[in-house]
Amino acid sequence: MDRARQRSGPRLSARRIGLMGGSFNPAHPGHRHVALEAIAALALDEMWWLVSPGNPLKPHAGMAPFAARLASARAMSRRAPIRATDLEARLRTRYTVDTLRRVVRRYPRHRFVWVMGADNLAQFHEWRQWRGIARTMPIAVLTRPGYDDDALAAPAMGWLRRYRRPARQATNWAEWSVPALVLLRFRPDRTSATQLRAVDPDWHVRFADPTFAPSTPAAWPRQPQE
Repeated sequence: MDRARQRSGPRLSARRIGLMGGSFNPAHPGHRHVALEAIAALALDEMWWLVSPGNPLKPHAGMAPFAARLASARAMSRRAPIRATDLEARLRTRYTVDTLRRVVRRYPRHRFVWVMGADNLAQFHEWRQWRGIARTMPIAVLTRPGYDDDALAAPAMGWLRRYRRPARQATNWAEWSVPALVLLRFRPDRTSATQLRAVDPDWHVRFADPTFAPSTPAAWPRQPQE
């Protein structure tokens, strides 16, 4: 066996991975539903949920501890090609553009697509360096009741529209040059984290774990070996 290859380990084939960020406050069946739909529509090998330590555009009031939100995401992703991660906590990034750039550098053999809901597209122009996000990896936008019209009329869509690709070509996203945008429509799950918190405001107590540490290996996708 070649000694260089023996030292570095087996070569791993590139994987097609979707990245979906959010507070997951808490994670619920709606998150799982849209992730599985996106996995099918984009022919993904896996979806990574990037559980945010703190979203700059969301109020802190009512936000459960990060450990509980991550635990709820892990529970909701069981027995599915979904990995709930603490990547942003580990990378210590605050903004999506910084997270995505770091992920691309850390996993150069993989192909990534940013997956977000129509509600995010409606306010995408408020995100830091949103054009930089679009130039980092393709973007897939998922339909969401009540937000689709605002998303199509959003300031960011005025710029992104020229880079829109047909939904029938969604499985080819890994071959697209960026910027690239695809809009995906399917029957949504109307579960709402806001409603769940209203019914069960102490939901996070069930996920409390005083021994939790963000650096636990299970929460961090393994670095591919060349």
